[in-house]
Amino acid sequence: MQKLIRLLMKFIKTEVFKYLFFGVLTTLVSIATREILFLLTRQVTFAVLVANVTGILFAFFTNDYFVFSQERKGWFARFIKFFVARLSTLAMDLILAYLLVEKFPQIIGQFVNNDLIWVNRIETLLAQVLILVANYLISKLLVFKDKKV
Repeated sequence: MQKLIRLLMKFIKTEVFKYLFFGVLTTLVSIATREILFLLTRQVTFAVLVANVTGILFAFFTNDYFVFSQERKGWFARFIKFFVARLSTLAMDLILAYLLVEKFPQIIGQFVNNDLIWVNRIETLLAQVLILVANYLISKLLVFKDKKV
C-alpha cells in the first residue's frame, strides 16, 4: 500500500497530471461561461468567443505558474505566444459550434430530440476534448519552453 501511495504521489507531481488537472478546471470555466451565455443569449458564436477568452486567460496563468513552472521573467512574451497559439483552437471551436449547433444541429439533434440546448452541450464536450489535446501539444512544443523555476 505504501508503494502505491508513493507512486500516486509521484504521478501527482508530474507535468502531465498538473496539465490535466488545470485543463479540467479550464474546461469547467469555459463550459460554465459558455453554458450561461448561451442560455441567456442563444448566440452560440458570442458564447464561444467569450468562453474561449475566459478560458485562455485562466489557462495561461495556471499553465505558466503551476504546470510548466516558468520564471516570471518573459511572461508577457509567453502570453502573446500562448494567445496567438490558442487562436487556432478557438477557430476549431468556432467551426465545430457553427457546423454542429447552427448549420447542422440535426446531426447531434437526432439523439436528443432536437433539443438545441443539448446539441450545444454535446458539441461543447466534444470540442473541449479536442481542444485539451491540441492545447497541450501547442503549449508543450511552442509556448512553455523557457527556463523553469
